[in-house]
Amino acid sequence: MWNEMDDLKRNVREVVKKNSPLVIAFSGGVDSALLAAIAEETMPGQVRYILLDSPVVPRRAVADALRVAEEIGIDCEIAPFPILQNEAFCRNPKDRCAICKRDSSRVFKERAAGAAIADGANLSDLGEYRPGLAVADEEGVVHPFIEAGVDKPGIREMARECNLSFWNKPSNACLATRIPYDEPITPEKLRMIEEGEEILSECGFSQLRLRVHGDIARIEVPEDDLLDLIACREKITDAFRRLGFLYVTLDLTGYRSGSMDEGS
Repeated sequence: MWNEMDDLKRNVREVVKKNSPLVIAFSGGVDSALLAAIAEETMPGQVRYILLDSPVVPRRAVADALRVAEEIGIDCEIAPFPILQNEAFCRNPKDRCAICKRDSSRVFKERAAGAAIADGANLSDLGEYRPGLAVADEEGVVHPFIEAGVDKPGIREMARECNLSFWNKPSNACLATRIPYDEPITPEKLRMIEEGEEILSECGFSQLRLRVHGDIARIEVPEDDLLDLIACREKITDAFRRLGFLYVTLDLTGYRSGSMDEGS
């Protein structure tokens, strides 16, 4: 029986093979993890996988990326990425992601030693505000899913058919995306965001964002979780105030990706 996912997976394999030798920018998210799984299946032991360890990446995300790497049977190299040393990035302009992508591309290129670099960008990314994607194109980064015609729902379905545990893993983004443009990115803000999101996770919420507006915490969870969060409000409010927030608020619009780009 014809299976569209089989055809798309075959397309991805062809892109991977034609770009050998290859280094994959691995984050542990469903996109890069599925790409890594397909690449390893296609060319066992011939692809390198590099994970950037940065102050804007939660410790939980790094640990989970290593767990995912073990699940799909790859050796993941960890590369330190001290992006907070870049003053332009820390000023948090609207092209922050482009600044970060240029710096991260340099790290990958230094480690790749001439090999092609690939990421998990997909067709769905083309319809969103992704300044880093344009920089990746300038830097010559390969996008196997885009070349193969795969979008985000297709990636999740492909991962599900491959029996990968992370097929429905919520999308994540670096901690800097929780801070409004032009408000400085500082280690203290990143600490408050990471610890605050950890508290929310411990309360049972899996898809969430903690946006920081000065001393105001704005919590986003899916609409179906709003009442559950209100039921935990005393525990959350007390914990957040200990982190340094003066006001703790719930965004009634609910969780959505890229809310900091609204009205910008």
